[in-house]
Amino acid sequence: MTTKITSAPPAAGLRKEPRRRPAASPSVSTVGRPGFAWALPAAVFFTLFAIVPLVMVAVLSFMSWNGLGSPQWVGTDNWSRLWDDPVMLKSVWLTLLLTALGVVIQTPLSILLGVWAAGYQRNRAVLSVIYFIPLLLSATAVSVLWRALLDPNFGIPAEASWLFGDGNLFGEQATAIGVLAFVSTWQFTPFHTLIYQGAARSIPQVLYQAAEIDGAGRYRQFFHITLPQLRNSMITSMILMIVGGLTTFETVLILTQGGPGTDTTISAYYMYDKAFKGFDFGAGSAIALALVVAATIISLVVVKVSGYDKMRSSMEGVS
Repeated sequence: MTTKITSAPPAAGLRKEPRRRPAASPSVSTVGRPGFAWALPAAVFFTLFAIVPLVMVAVLSFMSWNGLGSPQWVGTDNWSRLWDDPVMLKSVWLTLLLTALGVVIQTPLSILLGVWAAGYQRNRAVLSVIYFIPLLLSATAVSVLWRALLDPNFGIPAEASWLFGDGNLFGEQATAIGVLAFVSTWQFTPFHTLIYQGAARSIPQVLYQAAEIDGAGRYRQFFHITLPQLRNSMITSMILMIVGGLTTFETVLILTQGGPGTDTTISAYYMYDKAFKGFDFGAGSAIALALVVAATIISLVVVKVSGYDKMRSSMEGVS
């Protein structure tokens, strides 16, 4: 015999109260997005030392001033003179040439060295430390070092005339540009190598393991896994190279001083020559403002064309 037990129906007029979640403890705080106060010190610093000087340079580019007295408004006269200045047009071409050489030479070197440094080879750490030493030196120190090493009278060219001829590498435009490109590569490639090293180490090993199972060799893994995963880092590195190439100054000042003649006078050095040697601060400000605008436009174009502005993860689909 089975006994069926049923619950008594609720009394008339009484409703079953819904179960409520327990209130959060007052000691538990919700973590939200930091307020504007956190960014205020950086915003003030950036405004004082970047925005305000940029506005002052923009205003001064429409004035005539020799560093003494009061600036005189001349409108677009500075811009018109620069547009008709053959040295200015030549400096723009040289700036683009050195920037392109930097990107073309440093990018493959940085990728290869960065991927190698991300591995676990024997003595890798020691060799990486030695290779990163130029990254610790300032551009001025590096330029002084190579100026002494490449001195035509007492440097390496004087001891190896069979390779360097008369030894004066700064006497012709082709060799002088080659020296500038080499010194920039020697100094800044370790920095971009560090970017690629960190990016290569973040690539999941499961991708390489799956490729090995499918029979992919080391070269196919590099071109079909490593390079696509380094895409965002590559764009970041290239933007830094472009901006750095457009604003290079100390290397040219110490190594060639724009010579021979004006054969290595890039735009940044020509700005210095106009403002601090010719005391034409209006024209120098116009060149500086043009460099800022050019670097900004080129960077935005690179970001837009590459799709980097979408900020899509390079590890989509990887679990």
